[in-house]
Amino acid sequence: MRRYWRLLSRNSEFTKLWFSQVISLTGDWFSTVVLSTLVAAYTEGSGLAVSLYLMARFLPPLLVSPFAGVLVDRFNRKHLLIWSNLLRALIVPLFLLVTGPEHLWIIYAVTVAQFALSSIFEPGQSAIIPALTHPDDLVEANTLVSVTWSVMLALGAVLGGLFAYIFGTQAALLADAVTFAVAGGLIMWVEYHPEMGRKLQKEMEIQKEEVEDTSFMEGLRYALRTPQILAALFVKFGGSVGNVDTLVTIVATQLFVLGTNGEVSLSLLYSAFGLGAFIGPILTNTINDGSVRQMRRLIIIGFAAMVASWFLWGVSSIFFMVILAVFLRGIGGSINWTYSVVIIQKTAPDAKLGRMFALDFAGFQVMTVISTLIHGWLVDQVPIEHLNWIILGTGAVTVVPLMVWIWIVKQLETQEETPVIIEPSGA
Repeated sequence: MRRYWRLLSRNSEFTKLWFSQVISLTGDWFSTVVLSTLVAAYTEGSGLAVSLYLMARFLPPLLVSPFAGVLVDRFNRKHLLIWSNLLRALIVPLFLLVTGPEHLWIIYAVTVAQFALSSIFEPGQSAIIPALTHPDDLVEANTLVSVTWSVMLALGAVLGGLFAYIFGTQAALLADAVTFAVAGGLIMWVEYHPEMGRKLQKEMEIQKEEVEDTSFMEGLRYALRTPQILAALFVKFGGSVGNVDTLVTIVATQLFVLGTNGEVSLSLLYSAFGLGAFIGPILTNTINDGSVRQMRRLIIIGFAAMVASWFLWGVSSIFFMVILAVFLRGIGGSINWTYSVVIIQKTAPDAKLGRMFALDFAGFQVMTVISTLIHGWLVDQVPIEHLNWIILGTGAVTVVPLMVWIWIVKQLETQEETPVIIEPSGA
């Protein structure tokens, strides 16, 4: 923990950004638990309805990401983070208009607006971090951001479930709105200027040649012609095969119901996921030397952990075993998320980071939407007592991205070890 204390003590501007994340994520999980259980309760546990709610969270970032990446690379990143938080603080209270099943559409509509703004915040935050940290602290900074998300998921989900159970859903939603407002206010105190971006010498020539073209298509062309970036973009895409949210909600609200509508059991499952996500990169950082090569190899562990989690979940018949499986899934997902972010930050020029992270999140959202739709449809086709077959089938499918990533790592290492032979000019 001394490494993270040193990070916060010598990177004061990053510390302000991190503290704002702590506050906003606490409230964010309040509303996630409340809205997930409301949708399940209003639709009598419809897998399709739950999937549509999750799609309302995942689809907007997919559609907005191309524009978000361009915004992040063209405009002041700090200002974008502030406005995305303040606007979400104004949007979230609209959930209070929902008082029955006939208002389900409001949940979907407001969620779409909220996560359209999130699609600007997420790449903006990842792109601004290198400008707020010492270069030697980049791995620790991204690990802290990742584990903070995990800890606040673990704590926020439990607190959100209990808060909603004690004080009601409206109070939980208002708390979420307040946290967005406070987080936006904290970011105003961050000292940041666009020219503070990471300026590694090897990137300077690239930026001089290409910084003027900030279009989305130029960012896409850069990614396609850069194997290291293309590989990093695969990680979140492949790791989202078999998104857990739909199945976690169904299990909590239909199989192991704790609380009025399953909000307590859902909170416990999300907390287990968050705890696993907290532990994952902290464990692997003990053998991480900070090199891109080593982080690619550690991502293999992340993919393997995710595969194992699905098979453990598929053979589990008691709630504790399901919690353990979700915990393992959190470990794998967090390892992959953290190191893929750092790899992009280390290999892409600062002037392109916004678009690279927009592409990264778009790939994550594409596979998440596909997985969510398939899971929602399957849950409505298969009797609830046979849900384990869906889970085991998902585990079998997740073997594919694991094998693909092993092949990618082997190919990249072979290319990087092959010496470049320069032919002598003239005769």
